[in-house]
Amino acid sequence: MKHLFKKLKLLIASLRIQLLQFRYFSNAFHLVWDAAPRWTLLTGIFMLIGSLLPVANVLLTRSAIHALVEVFGKNGVPFDASKHLPPLAGLAGLMLFGEILGSVSAYVRVNLSEHVQDSIVGKIHVKSISLDMQFFESSEYYDQLQRASTEAVDRPLGMLQNMAGSIGNLITLAAMTGLLVSYGWWLPLVLLIGTLPSLWVAFHVTRRGQKWRRANTFDQRRMSYFNSRLIGAESAGEIRVFALGEHFRNTYRAIRSRLRGERMQMMRDDMRMQFLTSMWAFVTIGAALLWMLLRAMRGLIGLGDLGLMYQAINQVQGQMSAMVSNTNEIYRNLFFLDDLFTFLDLQPKLVDSPNPELLTDLRRGVRVEGVSYRYPGSERFVLKNFNLEIGAGKIVAIVGENGVGKSTLLKLLCRFYDPEVGRITWDGQDLRNVAQADLRRRITVLFQQPVVYPESVRNNIAYGDISAHLSHADIEYAAQSSSADTFIEKLPEGYETVLGRWFGKTDLSGGQWQRLGLARAFVRKADLVILDEPTSAMDSWAESDWMMRFRTLVAGRTALMITHRFTTALQADVIHVMHEGAVVESGTHAELVALGGRYAESWRRQIRDASAD
Repeated sequence: MKHLFKKLKLLIASLRIQLLQFRYFSNAFHLVWDAAPRWTLLTGIFMLIGSLLPVANVLLTRSAIHALVEVFGKNGVPFDASKHLPPLAGLAGLMLFGEILGSVSAYVRVNLSEHVQDSIVGKIHVKSISLDMQFFESSEYYDQLQRASTEAVDRPLGMLQNMAGSIGNLITLAAMTGLLVSYGWWLPLVLLIGTLPSLWVAFHVTRRGQKWRRANTFDQRRMSYFNSRLIGAESAGEIRVFALGEHFRNTYRAIRSRLRGERMQMMRDDMRMQFLTSMWAFVTIGAALLWMLLRAMRGLIGLGDLGLMYQAINQVQGQMSAMVSNTNEIYRNLFFLDDLFTFLDLQPKLVDSPNPELLTDLRRGVRVEGVSYRYPGSERFVLKNFNLEIGAGKIVAIVGENGVGKSTLLKLLCRFYDPEVGRITWDGQDLRNVAQADLRRRITVLFQQPVVYPESVRNNIAYGDISAHLSHADIEYAAQSSSADTFIEKLPEGYETVLGRWFGKTDLSGGQWQRLGLARAFVRKADLVILDEPTSAMDSWAESDWMMRFRTLVAGRTALMITHRFTTALQADVIHVMHEGAVVESGTHAELVALGGRYAESWRRQIRDASAD
C-alpha cells in the first residue's frame, strides 16, 4: 500500500510539473505579438478563414453532386443552367480561392517567423551580454544556452501556429460534427474513440524525447566541440603534430554512435505504439464507412449525401489527426519554451547600487583593502586578505608564478566579480557603489588572450572605444603606440585589410595580434590601463621597441602590468611580488634585487636563461 501511495504521489507531482508548462502560453503570445503585431493579426485572420473552407467545400460538394445527378438523369433533356451551374462554379471558385489563400498565408507566416526569430535571438543576445562573468565559467550555463539558442528560437511562433491550427481544427470539427450528427449521433463519438489513443502515444513520445534531450545536452555539446576541433583552424597545427585527428574522430563517433543508437531505439518503440494506434483508428473509420455504404445500398441516403458523409468523415478524421499533431506539438513546444524562458529569466548576480555614486577622474589611486575571493563552487580562496595600492599616475607591476591570483585581481578591478571579504576603492569610493558601466568606461584592458576579430585592421583597433567615432589619425596613433604600425603598413590594403581566414586572406602572427590588442587598449583614453602579459607573444626586438615608448604612452595615466617577464616589470615605479594569493615583496627593481628574496632569485634565473640562449 505504501509503495502504491508513493507511485501515486510521484504521478501527481509529474502532472503538476507538466501543467506548470502551460504558464508559458501567455509569455509566448506576448513575445510573438511584440515582435510583429500586424503579421500576428493577419495570421489569425487567415487561420480563421482557412478553417471555414473545408465546411464550405463539403456543403458545395453535396450541392454539386445533386446537380450532376439531376443533369445526367435527364438523358439529354434541357436543364435549368441557372439552378445547376452555380454549385459547380462555386466549388471551382472555392478551390481557386483556397490556392490563393494558401500562397498568401505562407507569405504572411514566413514574415511573422522572420520577425519572431530576430526578436528572440535579440533577446538571447541582450540577456547573454547582461549576465555576469561567473555564468560563463559554468558548464550548466552553456547547457542552458545551447537549449535556449538552438531549437527554442522557433518554438514560441511554432506553438502559437499550432494553437491557431487547433482552433481552426475545432471550428472545422464543430461544423463537420453537426453534419455527421444528422446522420448518426454516434458517428463523431466513434471517430473520437479512434483518435484518443494516438494522442496519448504522442504525449508519451514527447515526454520521453524531451527527457532524453535534456539528459544528453552535455554530450551534444561535447560532440559539437570535437567537430569544431577537427574542422577548425585553431587546433589544426596541434592535431597534425600530435596525431590527435583519429583520437578526436573516434571520440566524436563514440558519442554520436551512442546518441544515435538511443534515438533509433526510441523511434522503434514509438513506431510500434503508433502502428497499434493507427490500426485502431483504421478499424473505427472502416466501421463508420461500412455503415455509411450499407445505408446507401439500401437507398436510405442519396449520392449527394453519400458524398457529403464520405467527405465529412474524412474531414473529421483528418481534423482529429491534425488536432492530435497540433496538441502534441504544443506540448513539445512548451518543453522547449521552458528552456527559453528559463534562460531569459536568468538574472545577473552582480547588480548596481539603486543610487550609484558618480565616479570621478582618478586622482589619488585605487586601493585593494583586505580582499578575499574564491570562485563560485570552490572552497579554495584565490586571494586571501589581499592588499594593494595603485597610486594615481604610477606604473605598477605585478609578478608571480601561474595560479597565484594575478588574473583574478584583474577581474576584480574590472568588477567582473565582487570581493567576498574586503573592498576595492577608486579615490576612496567603493566600486560596489558605482555603476559598472561608469567604472568600465574609465578602464582599458589588454587581456592575456586578446580577442582575434576577423575584420579589418581599422575595426580591430576601433573596437577599443567604439562609441568615440575615432578618426583615422586616432587609429594610426594607437597603432604607433603599440608598434603595430610597422606591420600594418606592409599589409595588402593597410588599415582596410581584413584579417584572419574566416573572411579575409591575411593572417597575423601571435605577436602581431598582441600588438593589435595593445593598440585596441591604448585607443581608449582611460584613467586606468591594465595590461595582462602585454609582451608575452612578442620577440625581444619588438618588446624592446615597445617598452622604450611605454612610459610616454601612459604619461598622465595609471597603469597596472601583470607579467612574467621581469624585463617588462623593469618599467614600473613599483613592483609587487605575489605568492599564494598575497603580496610578499614590494619595491623597485633595484630594491627587490638587493632584498635577495623571491624576486631576486627569479631575476637571476631569467638572466641565466637569457645568457644561455
